[in-house]
Amino acid sequence: MLVAKIFLVSAVIAYITWILANYNGLSWTVVVVIIIVAIYHFITTKTVIGRHIYAVGGNPEAAQLSGIDVNKITLIVFASMSMLAALAGILYTSRLQSATTTAGTAFELDAIASAYIGGVSAAGGVGKVTGSIIGALVITALTSGMNLMGVGISYQYIIKGIVLVAAVIFDVITRNKAK
Repeated sequence: MLVAKIFLVSAVIAYITWILANYNGLSWTVVVVIIIVAIYHFITTKTVIGRHIYAVGGNPEAAQLSGIDVNKITLIVFASMSMLAALAGILYTSRLQSATTTAGTAFELDAIASAYIGGVSAAGGVGKVTGSIIGALVITALTSGMNLMGVGISYQYIIKGIVLVAAVIFDVITRNKAK
């Protein structure tokens, strides 16, 4: 029974990937990202679980003392991240129309830099989903510009690292001023 379930889920994912890869028109990636951003923006700004996520991210001990089940919220957040990572893999595979073991290498630098540029703080409890999307657009524009200028990939990593360090320094300075 388990093998049948795994086969069925794999077949559904493969079919969805095939449909997305063969669609010629408005990119399905853009449509899916807009829908996901809208859903997560609503969850984080208008629901109790969104407030709990911000509370746990800001100070888990205080959230625990205020009656929030920190373990449950952490599990929900990690499950959500896993689902989004799987969705990103499906979208990226359908966009490339192939799957390789090296696809997506070094995307973590872009993701972290996008979050920081978008206003997310490493200290937690701060930031918006829409801000992270704006940060992703900035990183994408930076990458595209460097590609058009013919900047080598090693220099691109250095420049992105400098941008990330600058965003972290800005976050630390503004947090210290707020105190």
